[in-house]
Amino acid sequence: MGGIGFYDLKQAPGPAPSLATDMARDLGRRILGGGYEPGRLVEDEGALAMRYHVSRSVVRDAVKILVGKGLLEVRRGVGTRVRPRGSWGLLDDDVLDWYQSAAPDRGFLRQLMEARRMFEPKAARWAAERASDAEKSGIETAVKRMEEERGSVEDFVLADASFHGAILRAAQNEFLIAMEGMIYSALLSSIRLTNKDPRENEASIPFHRRVYEAIATGDGPLAEAVMEQLLSDANERLERELEMGASR
Repeated sequence: MGGIGFYDLKQAPGPAPSLATDMARDLGRRILGGGYEPGRLVEDEGALAMRYHVSRSVVRDAVKILVGKGLLEVRRGVGTRVRPRGSWGLLDDDVLDWYQSAAPDRGFLRQLMEARRMFEPKAARWAAERASDAEKSGIETAVKRMEEERGSVEDFVLADASFHGAILRAAQNEFLIAMEGMIYSALLSSIRLTNKDPRENEASIPFHRRVYEAIATGDGPLAEAVMEQLLSDANERLERELEMGASR
């Protein structure tokens, strides 16, 4: 799918490049991919400095980044240990981005979809009740881009992400807006798993159009119901792919 990534969907710059952020990204990906299991000690400062060809101060800065994201803990006299999964900052943008480079985690994908099915239908209802004309126009623009896209997988995925992000913003709830990264990670992870052109999922496009129309007319219950149908359809396709992958 070309070079499209998490921060492309979010339309935001990633962390400023530096030796410390580069090291934190690589080490974070290893942790998320199971290279370092929870409870395991990572190498000491000197060994990490040698592996990454950086100074010890860079290692300390990288470790601080991962401590801040809940992936590592540092204990004097013990060392640096991977924290339990329950402590990881799974909604952190960098963590969601790093997951895209880790081996596909089927349990994580299922949990992403479960979380989306909890909050996105309500977001659609609230968008129908609260959206401004400009916000409704933004949702419609995203739908049109999905319907009309014929040449670029990346543009289709960007339009899909814009659609869901626009609905979260139109719901006018700051906590929901903070969860948009979860949607983008789920979209990328699903496409990466299926390795298919998402434009082939033509059955999903009418659901997007119907969600928009319910929001545009202010029909909250219908917007909620159709969004649930849209996500149920996506969940069924995801489960088929997961089952096929498990049987290979």
